[in-house]
Amino acid sequence: MNDQRLRLDLTDLAEEVTVVDLRDRTLRTSRRLGVQRAVATSAAALVLIAAATGTALAIRPNQSPSPLPADTPSITATPTPTQSPSPTPSTSTVDDDAPPSGGPGTNTPTMEIGKLFYGPAEMTDATTTNLRSWRPGDSPVRLLALPTITALVNANISPDGQRVAWVDMADSGGGTLYVANVDGSAKQAVRANVDGDCVAPAWSPDSRHLLFRETLPSGEPDRYGVLDTRSGTKTVTWWAGRALGCHALWSADGKTIAMRVDGGVTLYGTDGRKRGSVPGFTPADGFCDDVTSLAPDGTRIAQYRPKPGDDGTDVARDLRVNEVLDTRTGKQVALPLNGRTLRQVYFQSDGSMVVRVQAGSAHAVLLVDADGRKISEVAEPASLKDMRILAVVD
Repeated sequence: MNDQRLRLDLTDLAEEVTVVDLRDRTLRTSRRLGVQRAVATSAAALVLIAAATGTALAIRPNQSPSPLPADTPSITATPTPTQSPSPTPSTSTVDDDAPPSGGPGTNTPTMEIGKLFYGPAEMTDATTTNLRSWRPGDSPVRLLALPTITALVNANISPDGQRVAWVDMADSGGGTLYVANVDGSAKQAVRANVDGDCVAPAWSPDSRHLLFRETLPSGEPDRYGVLDTRSGTKTVTWWAGRALGCHALWSADGKTIAMRVDGGVTLYGTDGRKRGSVPGFTPADGFCDDVTSLAPDGTRIAQYRPKPGDDGTDVARDLRVNEVLDTRTGKQVALPLNGRTLRQVYFQSDGSMVVRVQAGSAHAVLLVDADGRKISEVAEPASLKDMRILAVVD
């Protein structure tokens, strides 16, 4: 075979190589695949001609394997796409561990556990007990001392974490409502004849107002009022009618107040008008013993429902939690406990939950998003083991 014949045969062969239409590839698959295939096909044709003629040609990136001999029948090039970088962004698939769209991922969380406040978990021989606070990553901080029974039954922390409200039942003439800074400073009595057994004073989201229940020694009907702690005269706005609930909770959006009423949970507006009841409390399902925390929009509630064999319950506050309910349906909300025992749940203002769990003698605190997915977990200091969370503030 002479050189002239070889050149003619190779020319015919080059003309038969199929040229890929980049536009067609783009329309049928994606721009990234179209570019890669066009580049690979062009490179295949150039390599074939260069090898046959011995002419040095510039070979483009992503070249295909060595060409076939010149006497091979006519060829249509169909190279396999490569993984070279795309000139346009590609769409990524969300992995199984990532939360739904709009939620933070576990690697770059935007939620975090706020500051936790603790009080006694049960009565002790101690006359007084110091409240404590703890933020994950820091050491626990000792706060003001309160009578142990008061700290256990009715002390409440304001949503901004700055003040404590409580009712001292030892005062003559009925309970006295006090407010102080969490370090014990600026203590002041703000209202007399206040119930401290059934209704612990409940803070409004702005940390200014307190819902309380008045109990008059004259035997007049109890009534609920909302006290402005910042006003000079400590103004009270009274609810119309007579409510009978205990353990009031105020939602972070300021629109809903929940209370345990007759073994169920009733939702009120801030003016005291009844808005509805949470379904699912029947003799067969069991009744509510205590409510502990209310979601920011009032759609979920953390509460305790006694199980067969539980110890007796009474009107006094008990901050244990064994379930979270949807207030619209009464159905339980699943939590990522990983086989551990649920102890307490508090909603944060962003809708996330701070979930306290126990495994053996140790406690851990989980951050769970509104969809029930665990965001983070931290071990609780051993010094707080025998205390109970009173509040979680952002």
